[in-house]
Amino acid sequence: MNRPLIVSPDEWLLRRKALLAKEKQVTELCDQLAEERRALPWVRLDKPYMFEGPSGKLSLGDLFLGRSQLIVYHFMLGPGWREGCPSCSCVADHFDGKLPHLGARDVTLAAVSRAPYSEIAPFKARMGWRFPWVSSFASEFNYDFHVSFSKDEVKSGSMYYNFGEGGFPSEEAGGVSVFAKDEQGAVYHTYSAYARGAEPLLGIYSLLDLVPKGRAEQGLPWPMAWVRHHDKYESSSAA
Repeated sequence: MNRPLIVSPDEWLLRRKALLAKEKQVTELCDQLAEERRALPWVRLDKPYMFEGPSGKLSLGDLFLGRSQLIVYHFMLGPGWREGCPSCSCVADHFDGKLPHLGARDVTLAAVSRAPYSEIAPFKARMGWRFPWVSSFASEFNYDFHVSFSKDEVKSGSMYYNFGEGGFPSEEAGGVSVFAKDEQGAVYHTYSAYARGAEPLLGIYSLLDLVPKGRAEQGLPWPMAWVRHHDKYESSSAA
């Protein structure tokens, strides 16, 4: 870690206030973006997507659990995978504590993966998670929301992801999609984000951005190459 300039408390306060002015500008811009995000038009979904959970078959409307707003995290766990994506698992580690707070604001949070539920359940149990997590194996949901790709697409490096054509190194991708349900039960797609667009779900980065070493991802093969499943970190690092 490169040590920055060491200054007096008065000098530090001057520099901190200058940075605070910039932070306030970013906060205001984020507020404006949030307003524009909420003002996006909606798309009505008429395709009968079906999922499988611990109690059997569920429709997309069922995933709302009686609420009017639904956030779906597209969790990278494909059929036959031994375990879920470590980066997605890091995101999912943030979910359980948020559930009661989201529920109080009429929001349900659920994860969806293309792996059969029989493969989701043991990994979920291993990780100790409680949030709703269902399988889209029997539907086109993952493909329609551009988070699953064929082997040929991966091989050719030509698939539609993050609202554009390009390559992706896996048959499964991550992201977040938001849905709304009206009083008549109709379901609408309101928002989706992929790649770094889904980074707000990764609260650990907000904490790492506060500390002197930051994310410390320079020189890694990809930004989150350091991430492990939470049961795979060495005890000394966890401590």
